[in-house]
Amino acid sequence: MARTDPTGATPAHALEHIQSLPSWLTGRVATRARELVAEALAAEGLRLGHHAVLAAVVAHGPLAQAELVRRLDLDAKDVVVHLDHLQQRGLVQRRPDPADRRKNAVSATEEGIATLARCTELAEQANNRLLEPLSTAEQQLLISLLARLQQD
Repeated sequence: MARTDPTGATPAHALEHIQSLPSWLTGRVATRARELVAEALAAEGLRLGHHAVLAAVVAHGPLAQAELVRRLDLDAKDVVVHLDHLQQRGLVQRRPDPADRRKNAVSATEEGIATLARCTELAEQANNRLLEPLSTAEQQLLISLLARLQQD
């Protein structure tokens, strides 16, 4: 008699069972989505982290680097690396914070704002490619369900 695991799957079907789990499927879809967006952003010479940092600076800047770290929930060292890249590209600038001269305030340049607009369009196109197999109604349902699952 074939052994079964607690789910009732036989060893021969264990991999199929794992690959049918929502956790497996959403992980695979998330990986594919990140790959598509990363590929799209590469056209602008940016990575996913650069895009997130630039978007936060445009949306909330000028702001202190520490505040940027809090808003993005990223490691401070990673944010500094992303900011260094963005500053070298002329997309952001760091200046002394008028409220506290010991801190730097980060703001987007005009080129940074224009680059963000292009990146937003590229990311949108990549997400459209991801969702292409689904009807409009299915896309809306998927987004709605994912938003509910993402809530804490």
